Amino acid sequence: MSSRQSLDFPGAYVVNELDLDHWPQGTCSKLMVDLINDGLGRSLRLPVMVGRGNHPGPVLGLTAVLHGNELNGISVIHRLFETLDLQALRGTIVGVIVVNVPAYLNNERTFDDRTDMNHVMPGKANGNIAEIYAHRFLERIVRRFEYLIDLHTASFGNVNSLYVRADMTHEVTANMAYLQRPQIILHNSPSDRTLRGAAMEMGIPSITVEIGDPQVFQSRHIKASLSGVRRVMSDIGMLPRRPLGKGPLPVLCEQSIWLYADHGGLLKVLPKPTDLVQANDVIAQQRDIFGQVICEYRAPYDGIVIGKSVNPVAQTGSRILNLGAIATPNDHPFYRWIEDTASKAPSLEHLAVQ
Repeated sequence: MSSRQSLDFPGAYVVNELDLDHWPQGTCSKLMVDLINDGLGRSLRLPVMVGRGNHPGPVLGLTAVLHGNELNGISVIHRLFETLDLQALRGTIVGVIVVNVPAYLNNERTFDDRTDMNHVMPGKANGNIAEIYAHRFLERIVRRFEYLIDLHTASFGNVNSLYVRADMTHEVTANMAYLQRPQIILHNSPSDRTLRGAAMEMGIPSITVEIGDPQVFQSRHIKASLSGVRRVMSDIGMLPRRPLGKGPLPVLCEQSIWLYADHGGLLKVLPKPTDLVQANDVIAQQRDIFGQVICEYRAPYDGIVIGKSVNPVAQTGSRILNLGAIATPNDHPFYRWIEDTASKAPSLEHLAVQ
């Protein structure tokens, strides 16, 4: 691996791949990792932070801004590295501060060619620009991870609860999800073409953390997510364990669906994220441009609101809300693991948010 000092960022090094052994134990390094070139031949580089503890241990990767307007994850990574004790750390923490650099620079969700980067993984070595970008990101960076926490938020025009998507039938990812201690956990098998799915195919246990709303920094959600990351680090042996206060268990959903508008007009979604709704409750009203109510939308089943639209202007097919179906002990096999874990643990103190 070649490295040279960055001219743009003092103290940072430009590299063509992530070679963790190149950086000494007990140090924190700032890197700019080459991925592609623009039409002038200039390099496009991903900002990455690497913290190596004084002792050997696992490699945990944090990725943020896979969608360019999803910013809360940046602050989670910054705060983690600001408080990182390299003397106590075992293993290596890698923070990819911005994955989708073109979208971040443009204040857009999607890549330059309008590709959703979470729908193109693992990319191709010889493909279009988004496919090559995705492929090199996985090969040059993600392949070095042993665990992955992918940090997201809602998209433009929507707001989210603090929730986790994870395969709750997989013991490691189920544990990672619970250690995050979010408001909601959504059982969600890793999908083809997503970063989480591609990482799981590479044998890297991965979860997706949805940290609230787009294009803002939300201190409460950032603090809770940072605590969740630290709990995962403690659980896999990277940090010393410490007793934590108890807190409410997350609401566990076996699945969810997005509800969509049948008509066009001005939309008002009534419940808030984390609100419980019952089947046939009115969840939204739509008015025409003259202010007349033309449609009411009702919940198809009992559930919890995971996220919702806050954009009043809604055409036919616009999102209304994401409704989670709350799991019961007989609904899903992951409950057997949850019950077994709870019965073996002396308490749930290590799961609570601080």
